[in-house]
Amino acid sequence: MCLAIPGRIDHVEEADDPLFRQARVAFGGVTRTVSLACTPEAGPGDYVLVHAGIAIATLDEAAAERTLASLREIPGHDPSAPEAP
Repeated sequence: MCLAIPGRIDHVEEADDPLFRQARVAFGGVTRTVSLACTPEAGPGDYVLVHAGIAIATLDEAAAERTLASLREIPGHDPSAPEAP
């Protein structure tokens, strides 16, 4: 089973080729660089679903919050907690 996690785009790094466009995306206390190749319409402040380092869809803030609330219900899981080293 695959899981995509919602995150908020903080900053977009433009590229000459749209396939190489990237963004810094915040997931609670963790920020990661992800590819925006599949979501060319996404920009700063937008929420995206990220799977394996690729933003696969955009979504509104309410949908992102519903998804994060569902993830928080999983015993022992806190999607806003930083990853272990």
